[in-house]
Amino acid sequence: MAYITDTNAAATHRGESALVAALTRLVARFNAWRSYRATYRALSALSDAELNDIGLTRGEIARVSRDAI
Repeated sequence: MAYITDTNAAATHRGESALVAALTRLVARFNAWRSYRATYRALSALSDAELNDIGLTRGEIARVSRDAI
């Protein structure tokens, strides 16, 4: 009987580890999205002349924001 109890405890621990891993991935994706949005907003606030000064066009803002993650 002790073997079954130990096996079940290990299975529960693995399940908790999977949950922790899933939550960690979720938090990482959320933080990446927040970084994307912050970069997108900052670049969108620049004038066309300011974007030109840093070598960007308005059409490149989304790509640059994704690359910044």
